[in-house]
Amino acid sequence: MSILDFKSNLLGGGARANQFRVELTFPSFVQGGTAAARKAQFLVTAASLPGSQIGIASVFYRGREVKLPGERSFSNWSIQILNDTMFDIHDAFEQWMNTINDVKENTGLTNPQSYTANAIVNQLDRNGAVVKTYTFADVWPVSVGEIGLDFGNNDQIESFGVELAYSFWETSSNPTSVSASIGINTPIGGAGIRL
Repeated sequence: MSILDFKSNLLGGGARANQFRVELTFPSFVQGGTAAARKAQFLVTAASLPGSQIGIASVFYRGREVKLPGERSFSNWSIQILNDTMFDIHDAFEQWMNTINDVKENTGLTNPQSYTANAIVNQLDRNGAVVKTYTFADVWPVSVGEIGLDFGNNDQIESFGVELAYSFWETSSNPTSVSASIGINTPIGGAGIRL
């Protein structure tokens, strides 16, 4: 094994953490949502490709713990956004949250189809081409972070974080279902199961 072998296996020079684009969609009731979504492709400065977790359903057999796959869960998705003087993106998220739960009246929409949207994060290569895409389904904002103000914060642009819940994500490189044949041996014979 040599450095040349290593470099030949790091295709494209490696995926770069600073090469990405986030595409937000706001519900139709958000005034200025289209403009905010367009700006977000430039002003979302930090995001993440989502992780994945499958819980463990433990059962015991004759004193031995047997670990079986449980249910899949999805952690919230966080993004960081630069704020411009129009506050377009910040205002769009505030409207979105306020329609889900009004700050004064404590009322809001109850049908998830009315207040959720989709979001996309694209991993880009060094030439700006999309190499992997994650689509988040049924997104809605859990929190919009505070914006700190300080007389001593010179040469800085305001930014704020947004945490979003979602139902599930899909990726451009993995199928949503897999077909496999599994043979099972039991005390009374074998059985084939098609998944």
